Amino acid sequence: MLIDLQGRHLYYDLAGPETGQTVCFTHSLASDGGMWAEQLPPLLAAGYRVLRLDMRGHGGSDSVQGDYTMAQLADDVAAALDFLGIARVQYIGLSIGGMLGQAFAIAHGQRLLSAMLCDTAPQTMPGAKEGWTPRIAAVTKANSVAPLADATMERWFTDAFKPRNPGRWKQLHASIGGTSPEGYLGCAAAILNFDFTPKLPAVKVPTLVVCGADDISTAPDGNKKIAALIPGARYEEIATARHFPNVEQPEIFNRLMMGWLNRHR
Repeated sequence: MLIDLQGRHLYYDLAGPETGQTVCFTHSLASDGGMWAEQLPPLLAAGYRVLRLDMRGHGGSDSVQGDYTMAQLADDVAAALDFLGIARVQYIGLSIGGMLGQAFAIAHGQRLLSAMLCDTAPQTMPGAKEGWTPRIAAVTKANSVAPLADATMERWFTDAFKPRNPGRWKQLHASIGGTSPEGYLGCAAAILNFDFTPKLPAVKVPTLVVCGADDISTAPDGNKKIAALIPGARYEEIATARHFPNVEQPEIFNRLMMGWLNRHR
């Protein structure tokens, strides 16, 4: 389904009873709302209403030319909630989804019942520009994100995941190549230009931070820093998982998720 935002469209999937409390998901760079498929069954079984949003330039959402900011991406979430008439949500975001989730908590905290920030970072990491330059050059040259798909999957998952779940691996690999280059480059610019560390101590939203123990994209130390900066926040680590613990270790992730959401229901 599509939301019209001043002439561009934002894709969303909304499932579950209208009377259920809404859980809002945002995804990683070069992915889409489909990355949360493993979380849908327990949430629907528990009577939650599940909203999955595709960021601009990802999945079914239109891209926007130029560089994006975390504030703009967070405002897209606010605009989607306004369109759908949803006042408050429990929020779950991973990677850039967790980054824009921090921006949302800072700017729109009154709309959050809780936040679950996964495999993310509180600020642009040291040396990020050097690490991102080859990726940006490859996407620009090919006018496609497809050249990054194999290396991205290696960062997202341990070596054991593909032989254990080849069908799911194939789905997520395809989502990388299907991301619009404009959306990828716009979000990359946002990742290279943010710092929430001065404002996180003022966040009053109940927050759980979760990270895969073997994450090499957004390492545990950065996630622990978020939990240390937000008053009352808690940190949980999931063993034998890299950047997508919700897919690689869904039973553990879902147990943490359901316990957290039910606590703030």
